[in-house]
Order: sequence, then C-alpha cells, then structure tokens
Amino acid sequence: MHSKKILAAILACCMALALLTGCQSTSAASDDSDVPTVTLWGSGSDLVRVELETIAEMFNSDPEYSKKAHLEIQFILSGTGEASVVDRMAAAYESGQTDTDFDLIAMDENYVSTVLSKTSADFLEPIDTSLVPNLANVEFKSDSDTFVGYRGTCVYLAYNAETVPNPPTTAEELYQWIKDHPGRFAYNVPSTGGAGLSFLSTALYNPLPEEAATSDDEKWVEQWGEGFALLEELHPYLYQSAGKVQYPQKNQGTLDLLANKEIDMCPAFADMVFMQKDMGTMPDSIELIQIEPAFTGNLVGFFIPEIGKDKEAAHAVIDFFLTPEAQATSWDTIFGFPVLPSAEVPAEKNKDWLENTNISSFRAISNGALLYEEIEQWDEKIGQLG
Repeated sequence: MHSKKILAAILACCMALALLTGCQSTSAASDDSDVPTVTLWGSGSDLVRVELETIAEMFNSDPEYSKKAHLEIQFILSGTGEASVVDRMAAAYESGQTDTDFDLIAMDENYVSTVLSKTSADFLEPIDTSLVPNLANVEFKSDSDTFVGYRGTCVYLAYNAETVPNPPTTAEELYQWIKDHPGRFAYNVPSTGGAGLSFLSTALYNPLPEEAATSDDEKWVEQWGEGFALLEELHPYLYQSAGKVQYPQKNQGTLDLLANKEIDMCPAFADMVFMQKDMGTMPDSIELIQIEPAFTGNLVGFFIPEIGKDKEAAHAVIDFFLTPEAQATSWDTIFGFPVLPSAEVPAEKNKDWLENTNISSFRAISNGALLYEEIEQWDEKIGQLG
C-alpha cells in the first residue's frame, strides 16, 4: 500500500507539472499571438533579399523589438517576370482591399511618385516620427513626410590608381580629364543602369538650383539644355571600339572595361566595386573617390501604405533598421551606405574606407517621372550620335 501511495503521489505531481507547463505554453503562445506580424515587401537582387532576411532575423530575436512586432519578408527577385510590388499593391488598392499584408514597403525613393500615380495622393501614411526615435540620429534624411531612408546607393568615380595617381576631385576637373585623355573614360547607357544615369543626372542638375534635384516640376526640363550640350561635347572623347564611341550596356559593362584596363575611369556604384574586389574579379588598383559636387545617388527606404494592417508595428520595424547594428549588417551584406554617421556603424568590411567617407557628401535625386524623360532625351540627343 505504501508503494501505491508513493506512485499515486508521483503521478499527481506529474499531472500538476504537465498542467502547469501547459498553462505556461498557452500563455506564451497567447503572448506571441498578441504581437502583430509586419510583412515587409521588397524587390531586387538576391543579395538584397539576403540583407532584408538577415536584418529580419535580428529584429525577431531582439528582446525589445520582438515584443512590438514579428517581421516577415516577402521578396520578388528582379528578372523573374513576376508582377512588381507596386503593381500588386495597386491591384489590391483598386479592388478595394483593406487590412492587407502590404504593411511596409522597401523601395527606392524615386518609385514613390509611381506608387501614388497608380493609387491615390493619400495612399501613403505620414511617418509618425515619435514612433521612430532613431530617426533623430540619421544624418541624411528624405524631405518627404511619408518616406524614411535606411541606406544609400552611392555612385563614385572609380579609377585605376596605377594609371591615374591624381584623380579629378571636381566635376569640372573630371570633364577636362576626359577631354585630355580620349578614349579612357566611359559611362553606360542610362536606361541600362544607375551609374550611367547618375552621370547623366549630374550633368543636367549641376547647373540648376539645388531644389530642382528633388522636384518633379516640368519647368526644369526646359533648363536641361546646358547639361545635354556638355554631354554632346564630351561624346567624341569617350571609349571607342572599332573606331566608334561605345556606351556600354549596364553598370557591369563599364566595370568590365575598367577591370580589363580598357579604360581608366568610370562612374560606378561603391557596392559593386567592393563586392567584386572581395571576389577577386576587380583589380586591387581600382579605387573610389567622390567628386564635388557629388554624383547623384538613390535613397532606399520605407513607406507605409494605408491598406496595411498595423501602422504602429510598422514604425517599430523602421526604427530597428536605423539602429547601428542593422546599418552595419546592411553594409556588410550589400555595402548599403549607412544613413547614420559612419563612425557609429560597427561594420566589419572595408571599415577604414567607410569611416573616412561620410553620408553628408551623399546627394540623392528624386524627380519622379522626370527620370524617365531624362532617359528618353538622352536616347534621342546623345545615344544617336555617331
């Protein structure tokens, strides 16, 4: 009898423990279910997907931010033929859907005007800065009240230090260098890559007031004449093949010429140069310098559609992307230029270069549909030159 009592007591304790454990699990699940899910939509290369997913894992494991939201990533790879994020979002809006999973969108600021043209003028939620305290630490901010940038895509002057020991430091010096060294400079067709587009935009907007770079007012188109005249003047001094000036296809086309030492300089995205140097496909002699005024770049960041579910939770995600740790991860993954002061970002890759390069020199351009008009006019006025 004594042994039966002991067995009964043990069973009772096990049942009690099981019930207690079950209650705790239910409570934990309940707590988890109380945390809203934020779906972040992005698109681009596979490396951008890796960047976003890596930072999402950091967010979901952070003891403070994970209490505010659970972050999930929806990503559309470039070139897959799938409907774009903008088109999917616009379709949801047009069909009258609300409370969708389009909670937060990661995109180039230039696409904001495209989003509004396919939805409505009030489709984007104003950013509540009180819910994004880390925004106070950001050194380069967008002028928009519906967009927060978290990284820059920066175009620099890439050059071969073996053949160009003293590279140009200003736009005027660069244009003169091109004339003094025929055939040793190239930029890609603007419609095929952002580095060539940056060279075009820089030429068009350097003579204009600063406000023009962030305006989609058609009045600025009438003042592009000086910039196009410059590009036409530079045309005969650019890289040639088979006795004819050639504009390479895509950013990579120009970098290939630089890597093969067929040219000495070109505009290039810093991330592409660093990645290819890491892979050993770009010579160590290739270096980067920013001219003055700087080449135009793009600000990549977030906006919150009105058809998303939890706006406050979406703000928490934005805030996390502005932490030094997330900024460092973006740099180490895809060399996304930090919007925080470089010295505050605990990056591991190319740390010396990053510390000596400040986002304060970054120059973004956001001119909406005028971007496409720039490209069309270049095709007509410069691309057709013999």
